[in-house]
Amino acid sequence: MLVGVPKEIKNHEYRVGLTPESVGELIAHGHQVIVETQAGAGIGAEDAHYTAIGAEVVADADAVFARAAMVVKVKEPLAVERAKLRPGQILYTYLHLAPDPEQTKDLVESGAICIAYETVTDAAGGLPLLKPMSQVAGRMSVQAGAAALEKAHGGRGVLLGGVPGVAPAKVTIIGGGVVGFNAAQMAVGMQADVTILDRSPTTLDRLSNHFGASAKVVFSTRAALEAAVKASDLVIGAVLIPGAAAPKLVDRALIDDMKPGAVVVDVAIDQGGCFETSKATTHADPTYLVGDVVHYCVANMPGGVARTSTYALNNATLPHAVAIANKGWKQAITDDKHLADGLNVANGHVTYAAVAKDLGYPLVSLEDALAS
Repeated sequence: MLVGVPKEIKNHEYRVGLTPESVGELIAHGHQVIVETQAGAGIGAEDAHYTAIGAEVVADADAVFARAAMVVKVKEPLAVERAKLRPGQILYTYLHLAPDPEQTKDLVESGAICIAYETVTDAAGGLPLLKPMSQVAGRMSVQAGAAALEKAHGGRGVLLGGVPGVAPAKVTIIGGGVVGFNAAQMAVGMQADVTILDRSPTTLDRLSNHFGASAKVVFSTRAALEAAVKASDLVIGAVLIPGAAAPKLVDRALIDDMKPGAVVVDVAIDQGGCFETSKATTHADPTYLVGDVVHYCVANMPGGVARTSTYALNNATLPHAVAIANKGWKQAITDDKHLADGLNVANGHVTYAAVAKDLGYPLVSLEDALAS
C-alpha cells in the first residue's frame, strides 16, 4: 500500500502522523511511504531522516492526498484537506466528529474510509490510541493552569503549591479517567490542595488507593461539584464519553460563582468541552475571560510538546497502521473488532453510533459498511 503523511496545518500543531522509525516499519513490511516536505520538522525529523529510511519526500499536501491509498495524520483534517479526500481513500487520524458537524458532512460527502484514533478500543474496554495523548494533556493541564493563575496572565496571582505559611491553591479535577489521573499526579506533585470528582465507584476506589491522603476523592453529585468548583482556584475538565459530545457539567451560573481570577482548563474541548462557557482556542491565543474567570481551551494541547506526543502516539497507532496496510481496511477491521470500533465514516455513511446520534445521521452497521 502507498501510505501518505501530510504536514499538519492546524494552528501551532507540530506533531506528525508517522515518525521516521514508524515509516521504516511500514517499509519493512513492503509498503511505500510518501511524506510532505518538512512534515516532521516540528519534532526534529528532517526530510533527510525520512529519505534515509526509504520514504519519498514530496513537495506538497496535494501530492500526498492525490497519490496515497491511506493518509496518516494526527489532527482532524481541516476544510482544505477534506476537499482533497477521494472515495475509498483511507484516513487514519484523530477525528472527534460528534461536536463537528461541518467536518462530518465533508467526510461523508468525500466517500473516504475514516478511522478515528479516539474510538479504537482494547480488550479492557479502554481507548489505547487516545490514552497517550490523554496522559500528555492531563499533565499539561496543570502546567497550563498554574501559568494562567499568575496575575500577569489574568489569574488570581496564586502559586499552585503555596509556600510555607501560605496555603496552596485549591484544584478540582472533574473526571478520574486517564486525563484526570495524570492531572492529579501533577497537581499533587506540585503540592496543591487537590479534589478529584468522579461517579464510578471503581474509579473512586482506584484513585483513593493510589493517592491516599494526598488528594480528596469525592463522588460527583451536583451539590459536590458546585461546592468544589466555587471553592477552587483551578478547575480541570477531564470528562469523556467515547466518540460523543462531552456533557456540559459546569454551567454559566456556576462559572459566575467562581472566585475572580480563578482558572478553568477544559481538556474535553476536542469533544465540545464540559464547561458551558468553553470555546476552542489555540496555542497562539490560548485563554479568554468569561466574567472574571480565565478559560484555557486549547484543542490540541499535546501539540505543544510535539516530540514527546508524536512518539507516544506512534507507539499506539503504528500496529494498526501496519495491519491496515498489510490487509486492507476491510480485512483489518474484520480481524480486529477493536480496530473496527474506530470506523466512524465509510463510503458516504456514518458508522459510529454516538456520532450518528449526536449529529442526526442514520447509522449504518459495520456489516453494511463492509458490504459496501
